[in-house]
Amino acid sequence: MPAPDSHILLIQVSGPDRLGLTHALTRILADHQVRILDIGQALIHDSVALGMLVEGCNTTCDLLRTDLSRAAENLGVRITANSVDPAEYDRWVQNQVKQRYLVTLLGRTIAAAQVAAASEIITRHGWNIDRIERLSSRAALDCDTPRTCFEFAISGQGKQEEALRAELMQMTSRFDADVAFQHDNVFRRTRRLVAFDMDSTLIQAEVIDELARLAGVGEQVAKITESAMRGELDFQQSFRKRVGLLAGLPATALDQVIAKVPLTDGAERLISTLRTLGYKTAILSGGFTFFGQYLQARLAIDYLHANELEILDGKVTGRVVSEIVDGQVKARHLRAIAEREGISLEQTIAVGDGANDLPMLNIAGLGVAFRAKPIVRESARHSLSTLGLDGILYLLGVPDRQVS
Repeated sequence: MPAPDSHILLIQVSGPDRLGLTHALTRILADHQVRILDIGQALIHDSVALGMLVEGCNTTCDLLRTDLSRAAENLGVRITANSVDPAEYDRWVQNQVKQRYLVTLLGRTIAAAQVAAASEIITRHGWNIDRIERLSSRAALDCDTPRTCFEFAISGQGKQEEALRAELMQMTSRFDADVAFQHDNVFRRTRRLVAFDMDSTLIQAEVIDELARLAGVGEQVAKITESAMRGELDFQQSFRKRVGLLAGLPATALDQVIAKVPLTDGAERLISTLRTLGYKTAILSGGFTFFGQYLQARLAIDYLHANELEILDGKVTGRVVSEIVDGQVKARHLRAIAEREGISLEQTIAVGDGANDLPMLNIAGLGVAFRAKPIVRESARHSLSTLGLDGILYLLGVPDRQVS
């Protein structure tokens, strides 16, 4: 705590950025034997904004202001140095115990209207925006596939956390953008395991539908699939009905599906980055092991749990030879993998698109409904629809500049 006779100054610097600016200013502060209580700097385009809160007992504010004024003229920037009341400083220190959250706004492009809407909601609920950071790379104006992400660090003593979250989530129905709301805590920075659904999440199709088309029962299976993914049918019952319709399909059809179905955009970039960062990955799928094993080898996935089709005499029998992986089984596997890796569920991430993904989305520290059905998007705490799978990196706070 500053001494009673301390001088506290809030120094604010703005203007064109230049090499050595921070050094030149802090060298002056060092000459006046002050200590820095807080410091922050941001660079937007070629302009810098630098703020420092400083305190010192062995100098006078007038002499320091004079030296800073000379430096401002030499450096071509604007500098103000305003006194801060020690009591005001003490209040600032006490506010460090405030609750802190992160609001992530992301989409192909972000318009001022979207930022205005988000900031209005945050302010109306009594929260303060402490910091805004761009996580996406700068994009050319004529970029065909832009991606934009801004992260807002907010704080306050508000008690309506769920109301704030719900209103921010409602923005996604008004704007072509996604919004995530997370606690800014140690778990957010120590995620260690990401579990993915496979069909319509890691890959751009439902494998069972592709097999059904080859078997000539595409329309029948597709109707059952859609009802199940919307949560209208029990997954196990509907799964058995769909698999039963595949009876007699040649086993060679499995390879045809592997060759045909593409990965979801951003999947390889996301998983290779997660691997570089030391994350473990898992596929927890109500789909089939033959496609899961292909993805596991291609993407270097650590764990795989899916359904194994029974094949006899070179043909699909219409049965599975393993426990059917439904929503509860996915959640159970997520818990077991977390325990095996020696981490808490708060350190896990689950990503999926269907109703049978909700159990694992709800127990994971970060559950993300990816390009999900409406019922899933409304039930999950986070959703991502505007970008590819690698948009999840923004929710982890990983900026583009740190990803190859």
